[in-house]
Amino acid sequence: MKTDWREWAAALAPGLVLAAWTLAAGGALLATLAPAERQAVLALLAPRAALLLMLALVVAIALGWLLRKAWLDWGAAAGRLAEQAQALAVADQPKDLALPGAAEVQAVQAAVNELLRQRRALRADVDERVRAAARDIELERSRLAALMAELTQSVVVCNLDGRILLYNNRARLQFRALSDAVAAGSELVGIGRSIYAVFDRQLVAHALESVQQRLQRGAANPSTQFVTSTRGGQLLRVQMAPVRDVADEHQVTGFVLMLDNITRDFADESERDKMLHQLTETSRSSLGNLQAAVELLDDPELDAATRERFQGVVRDEVAAMSRRIQDVARHTTQAMKTRWPLEEMLGADLVAAAGRRIEQLFACRVADSEVDAQLWLKVDSYSMLQALAYLAERLVNEYEVKLVQFRLGQQGGRAQLDLLWMGAGISTEIVMAWETDAITVAGETSALTVRDVVERHGGAFWFERERVRHASFFRFLLPLAAEGAQLESSALLHGDSRPEYYDFDLFAQREGDAQLADRKLAELAFTVFDTETTGLNPSQGDQIIQIGATRIVAAKLRRQEVFEQLVDPQRDIPAAGIPIHGITPEMVAGQPPLAQVLPAFHAFAQDTVLVAHNAAFDMRFLQLAESPTGVRFEQPVLDTLLLSAVIHPQQESHRLEAIAERLGVTILGRHTALGDAMVTAEVFLKMIPLLAAQGIHTLGQAREAAQKTYLARVQY
Repeated sequence: MKTDWREWAAALAPGLVLAAWTLAAGGALLATLAPAERQAVLALLAPRAALLLMLALVVAIALGWLLRKAWLDWGAAAGRLAEQAQALAVADQPKDLALPGAAEVQAVQAAVNELLRQRRALRADVDERVRAAARDIELERSRLAALMAELTQSVVVCNLDGRILLYNNRARLQFRALSDAVAAGSELVGIGRSIYAVFDRQLVAHALESVQQRLQRGAANPSTQFVTSTRGGQLLRVQMAPVRDVADEHQVTGFVLMLDNITRDFADESERDKMLHQLTETSRSSLGNLQAAVELLDDPELDAATRERFQGVVRDEVAAMSRRIQDVARHTTQAMKTRWPLEEMLGADLVAAAGRRIEQLFACRVADSEVDAQLWLKVDSYSMLQALAYLAERLVNEYEVKLVQFRLGQQGGRAQLDLLWMGAGISTEIVMAWETDAITVAGETSALTVRDVVERHGGAFWFERERVRHASFFRFLLPLAAEGAQLESSALLHGDSRPEYYDFDLFAQREGDAQLADRKLAELAFTVFDTETTGLNPSQGDQIIQIGATRIVAAKLRRQEVFEQLVDPQRDIPAAGIPIHGITPEMVAGQPPLAQVLPAFHAFAQDTVLVAHNAAFDMRFLQLAESPTGVRFEQPVLDTLLLSAVIHPQQESHRLEAIAERLGVTILGRHTALGDAMVTAEVFLKMIPLLAAQGIHTLGQAREAAQKTYLARVQY
């Protein structure tokens, strides 16, 4: 292996120092001799001075080399051994130590490895006992998670500080749809985030005070309601209920919010009230005119022309009242249709259920269907299944159809659901009769018709022929589910199992009046982020091309709460960097610029401490963007690069890969912004107990220790 010049310098330095010390000692010794003795010694040594000097230098250098080797074999090796043992103590899958050193150090290393193996065995035994003891609790948590996931109402649970402890997917989707200020993947709700990002603090405080007063008065189930508006102009009806302390029922530890979006209902009610008011006022005037006209018509002396004129008044007023009443009736009918309970469901599920029912009830086979697996519908599934089965039964019984097929796709803003068959065609008159006849399936008759079902969905229905394929089909136009349901379907199809939307450990945490610097690291919320850039020189025009981030709350990584967005740098991406970050110019074309992305990231990171690896690099890019975007990141920042130097000062490398390997963190998705952020977050969580072992518990202590490292001098 090639030896660096710094290694030679480090090897020669002790010898040179020893040689200098020897010469200084000799000079001091000569100074203590009498002049005659000094002259005699100098006369004796002068002929041999060069040889003696060379010998002294060789001896000194040899001694220095031996001292350095002894330090490497004993002192430095012992330091590295201690740091590696400490790192393996917190690793999930620790491995044995394998460091070079003297025989005695190797003996210590063997003893440490044996202790580590015993520790792994003990930990495995303890873990098994904990798993066995926690099964019942985990079962209850899973039941709660399943219940929350299936609720059709939005539910959010908070502690007394307004920090979110639990929320269901319905609430996440509703808040995403409500906000017009959040973009680029940012969310309004998340574990540990403040509910006051959505609701006014004073409004929630007033409602909570009302609940507490009712609880103190002895109410069995105290709750309150209020209506509020969001920044996007939506109206929410909120019901609040308390979360009580197990030991003291009168002590409130948090609150539950159940949310309903009443924007459309409020608009419908307002429109209905307006129409009723107009009907009342105009009808009062019309009735007055009618009453006056009728009284005059009763006059026997009234001439024919005048009588005809008053009869015209009666006809006009009656016609006007009739039109107004019809308008109100039409609006009321339409409102009733829109209020019909429609459920959001995956279109593929509706088609599969219809196919199974048709095959079970009738002598008819359902062929493989052409179905968009991503399409979500908003339908009354029962009435739709009845209508489809009814049409299939009539095809089987009256036209001996043996095979049907479903097609489901999207056209414009609606879904197209086709019931298709080959062969026999039917007339338009027969189709119209089937459409208006009462639905009958397997001998059971419903009060509904196919037309009723279509009208309740606000859709359309017709019959078509495909002459090329010699096929015919019935087509239903049905409403699509809201955009949130489409997003949910993608998460269900491609994501992990049920995401974790709760953390009841936060009930015990209160912010109080503690200064942020005095808060313990394990109690804080962190946004761990990373950026991918066009180059390494922010001051020379390089730009951000991707931001990725995740959150840590209560010392837990929240993998479901992420921010990931490509950015149009509005400049070229150097070809040399593409193999590293994998982002091509085509990928960022059409993406939002940094001026749009940075405010969304700022909203995602609010009320948290920023964490990054080599944070000075990423923060320099953010600082240079402050002026053009108007966004300032003023929260504290922690750097895992500097913290690694605090924890492991004897280690040669503090690169993210090296730290992850030392701490037993698996690296996935390296050199993507979100992938690096995830690795950094896991590394940071491993560092918290290692910092605590050195007496570093709070944010202020961690920042102070990091700033004392030599790596803190690096600037960009």
